[in-house]
Amino acid sequence: MLKLGGVPIGPNNYRSPIGVLRSDAQTSDEGIPGSDPDYLIEHHMQAYGIDYCVLTGSGILGISVGTDPDFSNAISTAYNQNLADRWLNTSSRFLGSILINHSDPQYAAKEIDRVAKDRRFVQVLMGSGSRIPFGQRFYHPIYEAAERNGLPVAFHPGSEGAGISEAPTPAGYPTRYFEWHNILPTNYMAQVNSLVCEGVFEKFPGLKVVAIEGGISWLPHLMWRMDKNYKALRSTTPWLKRMPSEYILDHIRFTTQPIEEPQKPRHLEQMFEMVDAQKTVMFSSDYPHWDNDAPDQVLRFLKGDTRERIYWKNAVELYGLDLPVFRNGKKEICHV
Repeated sequence: MLKLGGVPIGPNNYRSPIGVLRSDAQTSDEGIPGSDPDYLIEHHMQAYGIDYCVLTGSGILGISVGTDPDFSNAISTAYNQNLADRWLNTSSRFLGSILINHSDPQYAAKEIDRVAKDRRFVQVLMGSGSRIPFGQRFYHPIYEAAERNGLPVAFHPGSEGAGISEAPTPAGYPTRYFEWHNILPTNYMAQVNSLVCEGVFEKFPGLKVVAIEGGISWLPHLMWRMDKNYKALRSTTPWLKRMPSEYILDHIRFTTQPIEEPQKPRHLEQMFEMVDAQKTVMFSSDYPHWDNDAPDQVLRFLKGDTRERIYWKNAVELYGLDLPVFRNGKKEICHV
């Protein structure tokens, strides 16, 4: 439970018994791992040649499933201001995510409009735990504001089953963290299914969604099942003009961490083919978690343009970045 002024924010019953943070990411003054901008630049970005980091916060995503929406709204505003002051002002290599309380879409939309004036913020961010699926009209003010400001909407796991959200699985509440952690992709399946079937991408054709840290290999099965059922049940969703899988491939992006790791790497390659990974997948490190993916170790099977697109090109295109290029020791800008 995150304790802030005595008011609980999205208490989660599922905690890793071995922790989730790297001990070597702790700063010299014993600050929380990942809490120091300069330390992160030196020990993560410089070490792996990373030009930009899109920041997604830690321990704060439960605000959307807290019981007091006004308190959660205040926390989101304070967080966004602190992110700008402490992180984005430190280096142009940090890019911000506008944290919102999705349980109050009207306030969230105003917060998006307020913060989006600062172009260092490149996406909207909300926890993936919820009381109702993300495609329903209740959330439309959020998507309208995001589209109006040209920002993708990202959701991040960790708040499933917390606070006032529903049970983290369709079967109810797991017993332990291990069981809870294994089944998190079912929440992502439900949210993606809802976004498509409720016609969010028809109503907001410019909207892009980023499903952060939810895995990938469940996606082919979901697309196949949605397309099969659409052929027989399309009359129930007359607003859909295309096959469900087409909306997913055009509007939703997925991240590599935590990537599924089958015993035979070629099986993951096949999965990447099935989801058009050259277009839909972006690298994410998940630093400073202990199970984060080092860019020089993960996805070694990737070659050529596929590797380039997943490691940086897809992100550059989604977020509209000017990519730094270093020639003869001098920094130039490559407009992509």
